[in-house]
Amino acid sequence: MRLFIANRGEIAVRVARAAREIGWSPRGTWTEVDASALHRSAMDECAPLGSPDGYLSASRLVAAAKSLGCDAVHPGYGFLAENAHFAQAVIDAGLLWVGPAPASIAAMGDKQRAKALAAAAAVPLVPSGDEAGFPALVKAAAGGGGRGMRVVRSAGELEEARARASEEALAAFGDGTVYVERLLEGARHVEVQVLGDQHGKVVSLGTRDCSVQRRHQKLVEEAPALGAPAAMEDAALRLAGAVDYLGAGTVEFLLLPSGEFYFIEMNTRVQVEHPVTEWVTGLDIVAAQLRIAIGDPVPEVPSPRGHAIECRIIAEDPSAGFVPSPGTLVRFRPPAGPGVRVDAGVAEGDAVSPHYDSLLAKLVVHGESRDAARARMALALGDFEIAGACTTAALCRDIIRSADFGAGTIDT
Repeated sequence: MRLFIANRGEIAVRVARAAREIGWSPRGTWTEVDASALHRSAMDECAPLGSPDGYLSASRLVAAAKSLGCDAVHPGYGFLAENAHFAQAVIDAGLLWVGPAPASIAAMGDKQRAKALAAAAAVPLVPSGDEAGFPALVKAAAGGGGRGMRVVRSAGELEEARARASEEALAAFGDGTVYVERLLEGARHVEVQVLGDQHGKVVSLGTRDCSVQRRHQKLVEEAPALGAPAAMEDAALRLAGAVDYLGAGTVEFLLLPSGEFYFIEMNTRVQVEHPVTEWVTGLDIVAAQLRIAIGDPVPEVPSPRGHAIECRIIAEDPSAGFVPSPGTLVRFRPPAGPGVRVDAGVAEGDAVSPHYDSLLAKLVVHGESRDAARARMALALGDFEIAGACTTAALCRDIIRSADFGAGTIDT
């Protein structure tokens, strides 16, 4: 099986590794490259797909996959992973799509439709529309990743927030539709990892806490989530079952200190933070995606062990409002050791492009307890040597060592 990986950076490396381990032959997205070199940006170097427009062109990517003699397409976890049109184009071309059915992607990709399906599955919803009240959050109906979101504190701010959120959503997702829901202050962002197979079985791999964010995008994640009720996993399974979910997906919730929780959205793809779940379950989620795509059943879920934490090492300057920090990595030396994993999409000497996502690497640690994992992460962040671009590494270390993080009281 020859696999076309329609993404770049660390997820391309991650998917290629999983593909090789199960006997598939991975190929680069924009040119046929040796799998060991996938961490270098073929997109930045190769024509005619070497542009953001080419990156998101379904027809050109499918044509490239076929020209390379590929049998299957994995979309990684960028915008293409939640693009029902791209999924259908892959299937129509006679290629194997590694992901959920286009209908499931479409159902969960429109947040308003997803909320209606969640309500029908008895999944708790955040009050929205006229019931939202203030403070409120204006959100894009399509897409995710924090794009097209604005906090509104009073009625006088609403129309301007709607206009700006709609403009940003249109630019990011091609759809300017927005809606309003109540802003639940003091809530934690907790999600459930699910896997579904072609035999109708859906399982939960447990919870993750992703409350530490900047600009509505995750920065630090951990598994399992502290104090997450079992009912949350049950709700996630009901929703996934309602759309006959296939492959890896994540159902996201807001969890209040009272234990009440509310559905936010479902991401129909593997998540950036999937390694923390892999650490505590011992399962390779990407390999499971590939096997499920060819008809294998979901794997048995072992009892969780220990605690895992992930920090995103991003080429941004936290002191300047998290603006991107492109440059050449004159030094890039990740830490190593027991219980330490680094998923990187760059190497020393690489140029960090200003045109694409600025995630350089994910630093993930595992410990027998949360305190042990926290201590290991603080040491690993201190050992991560990076020069040539500003990154979030030092900020992550401050967060990990903070009393609020230690107490598990950080909210979104």
